[in-house]
Amino acid sequence: MTAPLFDRLRAQLSPGEAGPGGQVSAATPVVCLGVQHKVLVFALTPDQLLPVARRLRDEFGFDLFLDVTAVDWPDAPLRFEVVWHFYSTTAHVRVRLKARVPEPDPSVDSLTPLYGAAGYMERECHDMYGIVFRGNPDLRPILLYEGFVGHPLRKDYPKQKEQPLVPYLPPQGALVR
Repeated sequence: MTAPLFDRLRAQLSPGEAGPGGQVSAATPVVCLGVQHKVLVFALTPDQLLPVARRLRDEFGFDLFLDVTAVDWPDAPLRFEVVWHFYSTTAHVRVRLKARVPEPDPSVDSLTPLYGAAGYMERECHDMYGIVFRGNPDLRPILLYEGFVGHPLRKDYPKQKEQPLVPYLPPQGALVR
């Protein structure tokens, strides 16, 4: 089941040839990078994320959004590589999408219109890397506290950095005894 589905995905999502090093461009906005660890991997331009994710869900049965994370490449012109993982509960296979974004504007579209659970995962990625997910209605910190300065999974984040002290505030609506 894996091979025919992967062949269909390759043919329909990435009909063009990959450039040197699997680079994407306006001419080839989606490039298949092959199978890595039993996962079919595609590189794409950020503007192709929503159309490709919608096709994965609607046409190919990738009904489960697993995760979004990022990789920090500090010396690269497109510093951040945002990575999404999807799973098909009928075919029992995974697909990975990757898109590179620059440090001055590390933003991509949110997948919350397609997968509701993406909201929490995007908040985590926003906390840790500073990636902005356009269209996510709630990018408040989920792992860090309000007032935390910086993004701790960026490679240039100083390990010994002390954060400013913030006063403890009880949660809104909490019973105070």
